[in-house]
Amino acid sequence: MSTAVPGTPCWTDLATPELEAAKRFYPELFGWTGQVSPQPEAGGYTIFLKDGRSVAGAGPPATPDQVPIWSTYVATDDADLAATRVEAAGGTVLVAPFDVFDQGRMAVLADPAGAVFSVWQPMAMAGAELFNVPGAMTWNELVSPDPEGAKVFYELVFGWHPEDQPMGDITYTGWRCGARIVAGMMPPLGDGYPADLPAYWSVYFAVADADATAARAAELGGTILVPPRDIPTGRTAALRDPHGALFSITALTP
Repeated sequence: MSTAVPGTPCWTDLATPELEAAKRFYPELFGWTGQVSPQPEAGGYTIFLKDGRSVAGAGPPATPDQVPIWSTYVATDDADLAATRVEAAGGTVLVAPFDVFDQGRMAVLADPAGAVFSVWQPMAMAGAELFNVPGAMTWNELVSPDPEGAKVFYELVFGWHPEDQPMGDITYTGWRCGARIVAGMMPPLGDGYPADLPAYWSVYFAVADADATAARAAELGGTILVPPRDIPTGRTAALRDPHGALFSITALTP
């Protein structure tokens, strides 16, 4: 088993009340195949595979009123300690650490501005087996109205060091973990996003062609929230699936 480096996003999954519909939409969009967990307690949790390697998951919501959401999981070597640090830094433990069969130990957490994320302490499953290629997760980004507060919080929880750079009219923050920039942060832009959203983590999937993938998502019943546009790392778009889950796509610059 490969080991997920602590402090790096290692997995993403979708919580949705429309699991069967999601298992049709995303394979059509990204070329995924689905592998349903055999345990009855898993509630039909499905691992999505690209070229036979795990890239993401989908399962039922934790509570009946949970909105459909893609979650970012950050690797840790101690989920219980991470939860303790979140509380000490002013965040919230939404779901206390628990074991997911023999796969790993996780917790669902929120930062002080309301952005929900999870931590994953690997056991049998390290996380995704494929990154940064079409159909796989390529980036994770916090959209927060309180960037300064987030800088303090995530450094306390994960040891991330913020590195700011101008991007047009805004300041974009890269989160450095050791030698790598592992995630990013930006303020809300409006641009079609719901005005009442709290801070949130956005998941980006790599695609070969952002324009074609956005158009295909719309054909399949999704919504284009932010049309494809060029940024320094490639061409990107923000989308919503037919049942409301937000996600983004990026055609990476070679």
